[in-house]
Amino acid sequence: MPRINFHCLTDVEPSWLKTIGKALRNAFSLTKPKQKKIIDVIFVTDGAIQEMNASYRKIDRPTDVLSFPNLDKNPELGDVFISVDRAKEQASAYGHSLDRELAFLAVHGFLHCLGYDHQDPEAEQAMFQLQEQILKRAKFMR
Repeated sequence: MPRINFHCLTDVEPSWLKTIGKALRNAFSLTKPKQKKIIDVIFVTDGAIQEMNASYRKIDRPTDVLSFPNLDKNPELGDVFISVDRAKEQASAYGHSLDRELAFLAVHGFLHCLGYDHQDPEAEQAMFQLQEQILKRAKFMR
């Protein structure tokens, strides 16, 4: 059974933890990562994620999710940082629930920790198809 550790560096609703837990349990179930059974999800503000984005990616603006895969042999898959501010804005802009947006961001970050990316069309298609499969299975549809 995977373990999901939550760290709240901003205000978070308890229901969000259940939402993300459900999405990530489905992600673990479908992808079956070898020996990687722990993931950390950290909720932050736009200001905090902007600082991280500037520091690590040299892009000085907030983003919705940042992932840091753990490349060591230990059982941790990595860290997924989610901007609560950005998630709220995007849920409203896309016309779906905040739960759906949080699930999407968590799964997106999870897949980055597994090594998926969207730098070219083929990689993007593979990542996004798996992402939608996970969200559909977890019943987080648009």
